[in-house]
Amino acid sequence: MRESAAERHDRLLGLVRDRGSARVSDLASQLGVSPVTVRRDVEDLAGRGLLDRVHGSVSWPQDSAPAASSAGPGHGLVLGMLAPSATYYFAEVIRGAHEAAARAGARLILRISDYRPQEDHARTEGLLSAGAEGLLVAPGWQHPGDPSEFGDWISSLPVPTVLLERRPTAGSPLDGLDRVCSDHAHGVLLAVRHLVALGHGAPLLMARADSPTALAVRSGYAEALTVLGLRAPQEVIDSVPAELAPEAFEKAVQVLREAVGSGVATAALIHNDVDAIQVVQRLAELGVRVPEDLALIAYDDEVAALADTPLTAVAPPKREVGRHATELLVERLGQGSDAPRRHLTLLPQLRVRDSCGAPLP
Repeated sequence: MRESAAERHDRLLGLVRDRGSARVSDLASQLGVSPVTVRRDVEDLAGRGLLDRVHGSVSWPQDSAPAASSAGPGHGLVLGMLAPSATYYFAEVIRGAHEAAARAGARLILRISDYRPQEDHARTEGLLSAGAEGLLVAPGWQHPGDPSEFGDWISSLPVPTVLLERRPTAGSPLDGLDRVCSDHAHGVLLAVRHLVALGHGAPLLMARADSPTALAVRSGYAEALTVLGLRAPQEVIDSVPAELAPEAFEKAVQVLREAVGSGVATAALIHNDVDAIQVVQRLAELGVRVPEDLALIAYDDEVAALADTPLTAVAPPKREVGRHATELLVERLGQGSDAPRRHLTLLPQLRVRDSCGAPLP
């Protein structure tokens, strides 16, 4: 199976993180790709603030925000962060955490699980061994059963812990931890309500099922239809990455095309941005125009604005999730264990562009 760009980015970041710095030519050799590909990857990652570039080399970024004074609540702290990826969605979460840690005078160290939840525990132990005094944890869960199979250890960690973008089962031990999450159900409701206000019936949902965000979008869709008194025009269309499963991707696009052609639906919500862009491209080849034949909203807003037809998108507050979680962790470390735990929920925004056919603000 061909490696995706996101997977290659994570490997590249891991090499630089472990070494502190590396030459682009050496990275190309170790990653097994051309120097041109690595330079393009480095440019992308440096633009997101995840790497520093200097004269043919790259290095792990130093704290760029001003450090707090010695009296600051986080001065001298070492914070550990476990994330499932350092690219796409979680790149902004990491950036927000990095900036907040720097402002507090704390050092943030990072481990990436590559969405392998069976490795989360060992990588977190690595953070503790590296001196982490508090933890930001976004487990690499992908399936509904993952929290129960791979999550029990989190509640017994020996240092204060804040969950990121993860909602454990109500009443479980993990539910008693501090956490900061985006309210994806609210984001989906914004999208569905916007399309209905434009005169469409209930939109179709095309979504992945390989991450907590994808599952939350699916459940949020059902909730939104109930709130608005609507019925789904047909079953949710299962989405898959085009580069990893081209036949399944083509099947999903054909289902959507048939729904539009038969008049079953005139609007759709697609998770995620990359899938939405590729769906729009393929639909155009099949004679379906966006937004003339199909009003479309994407979910995530990572690259939606870069499509040929800029995509209206739901934008979870990713950087703010990282920032608030870090601030909460620093505060927790200063307060001790007796202070009440907190569940902080941040609301996504809807960014209106061309693909839904609405007048631009």
